[in-house]
Amino acid sequence: MSHTFFITDVFAEASYAGNQLGTLLDAADIATGDMQKIAREFNFAETTFITGGSLELGFDVRIFTPKSELPFAGHPTLGTAFLIRNEILQADISELTLNLGVGNIPVSFSDDGVPWMKQKPPTFGNTVSKEKIADELGLQTSDIDPRYPVLPVSTGLEFLMVPVNSYGALKAARVIDGKLSDGYFVFCKGGYNDDQSIQARMFASALGVAEDPATGSANGCLAAYLVEYEYLGSNDVEVIVGQGYEIDRPSQLYLKASKFDAVYDIRVGGKVRVVAEGKWRADP
Repeated sequence: MSHTFFITDVFAEASYAGNQLGTLLDAADIATGDMQKIAREFNFAETTFITGGSLELGFDVRIFTPKSELPFAGHPTLGTAFLIRNEILQADISELTLNLGVGNIPVSFSDDGVPWMKQKPPTFGNTVSKEKIADELGLQTSDIDPRYPVLPVSTGLEFLMVPVNSYGALKAARVIDGKLSDGYFVFCKGGYNDDQSIQARMFASALGVAEDPATGSANGCLAAYLVEYEYLGSNDVEVIVGQGYEIDRPSQLYLKASKFDAVYDIRVGGKVRVVAEGKWRADP
């Protein structure tokens, strides 16, 4: 039995940018092991499988990297929601829900059709020494921004937040051993263009992704970090992040976040471009 698939570019201001996503529609009959093989065949950072659901109950979606299944990831959430709205429902709805491993994730659509996901409340881990993270990333301790902590943050998937104090340090960063985290999110103030205020890179070789072009889940963690430590001088932020430029996949991620009375509101949005549609013909 063949399955319709789409390839989308997520967090892409134009086609052939952003983060690539493979999505199979009507995938309820595909076994877990075959989903993993298909994800490895695509060999994108993530591939999604829509296995059922409805507008009323939410849509059941599974997410796979080339190596393993994930309970949550950002660009797969937005890209899949975009396809559900435009290809399955074919309706200009303002909101739908994805039922993921981490739970229910609501996705809303702005007037121009851009999807926004609301992420789970963040959790913050223990601080990592600047000496350790500098060694791990092949940097000098002085490259790590002394004003802010290095620590893991999760809104469903954990990333180690690493603030550096210059683009030179960001560009030089690389993961040496991968002992401190499965995912390293390195960032600094600045932009690759005039719209952006933060530059970022994400490394996750443990998940089969040497460097990710655009990471919605990690940027949700970043949004929580920005308001928790008032990185931009406020606990209420609206900012554009640039990512993926070092690997020739320029991406723009839109972040809105606030924290009032210990209640967080974390939202990540970005444009989605459909670049291919076809039939997956391999037998399970």
